[in-house]
Amino acid sequence: PQMATPVRLLVCSIGNPGPYLNTLHSAGHTVLSALANALSYPSFQKSRAHGNGLVSAGSEFTLWQSSSLMNVSGVGLTAAWQQFQKEGRGEDARLVVVHDELELAPGQLKVKSGSASTRGHNGLKSINGLLRGTEYTRIGVGIGRPESREPDVVAGYVLRKMSAQERIKVEGCVGKVEMELRRM
Repeated sequence: PQMATPVRLLVCSIGNPGPYLNTLHSAGHTVLSALANALSYPSFQKSRAHGNGLVSAGSEFTLWQSSSLMNVSGVGLTAAWQQFQKEGRGEDARLVVVHDELELAPGQLKVKSGSASTRGHNGLKSINGLLRGTEYTRIGVGIGRPESREPDVVAGYVLRKMSAQERIKVEGCVGKVEMELRRM
């Protein structure tokens, strides 16, 4: 019987660099770092070829963290995806984007198609604008939301540092993320 061709997965996180690294908006990065740790993957290295993102390639998945600001993350991610496809030997390649999700409680997960509504998430808008119909899977990591929906209040909320409790909850979903990836 013919063996199923292994699927190569590029798992990307989007967020903000530098001083905003441990904020709620960068929950995707927090989860990907915890996943690399859990899988004993090599430490993330900057890769010019992969849109200047940070890459940790393991036996099962290639993990990629955007190094740009959230609102323009589509540029680097698209470059990384094109490079990842080039490196394949005809295997089926799939793209997964891990991002923060206001509509879920901290640490909850939701898996959706990349074509689902971005609900005002500028990082996802940037990606969809550049990937132009490329199919991908989104894993939203819950960060909770403030009472108010005022843009300034929401921006202040997502850009603040995670509390210790929030961080524990966000990192706590790594096992569920790994399970979802293995299903793909």
